[in-house]
Amino acid sequence: MTSPHAWPRLQGIAYGGDYNPEQWPREVWREDAALMREAGVNLVSVGIFSWGLIEVAEGEFDFSWLDELLDLMHENGIAVDLGTPTASPPAWFFANHPEARVIDREGRVMGFGSRGMASHSSPAYREAIVRYADTLAARYATHPAVVLWHVHNEYGVPVGEDHSPASVAAFRLWLQDRYGTLDALNSAWGTAFWGQHYTDWEHIDSPAIAPSVVNPAQRLDFARFTDHQLRACFVLERDAIRVHADQPITTNFMANQSWTTDLWAWAREVDVVSDDHYLWAADEDAHIGLAIAADLTRSVGGGKPWILMEHSTSAVNWQPRNIAKRPGEMKRNSLTHVGRGADGILFFQWRAGRSGAEKFHSAMLPHAGRESRVFREVVALGADLQRIGELQGSVVQADVAVLWDFESFWAQDLEWRPSEDVAHAAQVRHFYEQLWRDGITVDFALPGQDLSGYRLVVAPAQYMLSTADAENLERYVAGGGTLLVSFFSGIVDENDAVHVGGFAPGLRDALGLSVEEFLPLREGARHTVDWPGQGTFTADIWQEDLVLRGAVTVASHGGGPGEGEPAVTRNTHGEGVGWYVSTRLDAAGMAALFSDVYADAGIVPASRPEGLELMTRRGDDAIYLIAVNHGDDDASFVANGTDLLTGAEIAGTATVPPGGVAVIRSTD
Repeated sequence: MTSPHAWPRLQGIAYGGDYNPEQWPREVWREDAALMREAGVNLVSVGIFSWGLIEVAEGEFDFSWLDELLDLMHENGIAVDLGTPTASPPAWFFANHPEARVIDREGRVMGFGSRGMASHSSPAYREAIVRYADTLAARYATHPAVVLWHVHNEYGVPVGEDHSPASVAAFRLWLQDRYGTLDALNSAWGTAFWGQHYTDWEHIDSPAIAPSVVNPAQRLDFARFTDHQLRACFVLERDAIRVHADQPITTNFMANQSWTTDLWAWAREVDVVSDDHYLWAADEDAHIGLAIAADLTRSVGGGKPWILMEHSTSAVNWQPRNIAKRPGEMKRNSLTHVGRGADGILFFQWRAGRSGAEKFHSAMLPHAGRESRVFREVVALGADLQRIGELQGSVVQADVAVLWDFESFWAQDLEWRPSEDVAHAAQVRHFYEQLWRDGITVDFALPGQDLSGYRLVVAPAQYMLSTADAENLERYVAGGGTLLVSFFSGIVDENDAVHVGGFAPGLRDALGLSVEEFLPLREGARHTVDWPGQGTFTADIWQEDLVLRGAVTVASHGGGPGEGEPAVTRNTHGEGVGWYVSTRLDAAGMAALFSDVYADAGIVPASRPEGLELMTRRGDDAIYLIAVNHGDDDASFVANGTDLLTGAEIAGTATVPPGGVAVIRSTD
């Protein structure tokens, strides 16, 4: 059976959050339902961590409280996203199956009392999750409250890799399926180095802690295997549910905040993409990190509307310093997600819990109760989302793609790279931030997918690049595209082996150059970059010895080991242009770089005040402009239409106050 529903059976924007009534006495439930109606809640996620309260012993189920709860939600017009609580097996499970515990890379057995403690390769765990999903779906597949199924919770968090005996045995089988023969594995892993040659599959272990650095190709494959095993568990539950139910099935990703899962692969397995996102409090521009996560979520889902399954009304509980959101920030966060393609805005959680590790996590109904500022803002947000419900189903379109390749990131961030200052997350953020400040809408993409619809493709951190993917990028440029590549890209193949012919040979034609040697800089070292016609800028972290093979020098290093050598180059190839940057430019240098790149790509940056974020969604009959002012001053911009939040008619110019938001149905 396949789901006929691409989206939960809801009208307008989904609004609500995780609801854990099992933590509260019955008399609180009806109060919650009334307050949910007041807040405009139309969807709650239920049962996410309730395994031990439903399957009270192995194979023995008690659904009485869940029956009552689902009926109550339906009576109050609140739909349910029904979860399988398999991220947190109960105490009886580990008592019966102690071999299912996770073992970490250092050989420590993970104990009970947290979440995510079970080995994803354990036969007992897999049998138990299928039993639970099957039994739950058989009971509630036709319940009128259930519009969505929610499998597990945040796969790979907090436990991704598992080094238990069950995982090691499964890893060997996965490797046999991938390589076929030991000769092929030895070749792919380069086991001639340090005498690691294998003659028996049983000799292969997981890449646990060793006296020195473990074979990076083995580490990369173990990351791939881990992702595969986690996804296999999802598929087992999904298929067990689908036997009985036809509602869409999802699981909540953590885009840009967890690196264990390859979300491109995961998105192909869900009916609707959903994501959890939490601001990183130490990031003073956390709204830019939010934009990255939202764009990535939309991108892996093929541009379709998606659900923000969790975010916070205010502070979280798990960071070193949990900073509270200021008035209006929750609304700005929520409508930024909407502006970048979300058709659902949900929180963790509805009512703040009194006990447990997350008792200091904010909630829609905080400890301070319904008279609190947070709850007033929750009610106001619910009303706003109802006002803009017509956005549901509209889409975001982009002219620029930024390459985002999880496998490359896994490989790049292993040990013994030329500089620990070169990390993929910082590189992607550095380039994305300039695009964000220029008001450019971005999709993320894989290097091997069809890129022909984009005017510009940016590769900030494509350390690993297969020959086929390099050929795809070369064809993109030859066909008229503009490609911007940052340093330390195209270095290794899919086995983390340096390409034959040196660094970045697959990009040689598109970029018109080759890289002879890396010149990483000492900690804290900086140098200048001289850019005729643009000025002199500061750069750090990295330089390279380049040999130009058709490219022209646009800017040169003014100091450091590469003094006088090319820092930025431009190459005409076929109908397109390839740009290369061999250092990390400061903000002014990035602005200069992109101004020239935009000119080649035929892109005109948005003219807007500092701190104003403008996003566009397109429907069949309307265009919607979502404006979020992160600045301290009024922000004005050109617009015509109706502000759906206020009903005001806009003719020529719209003004958004500091911290404010506008959602304009445009007539332009």
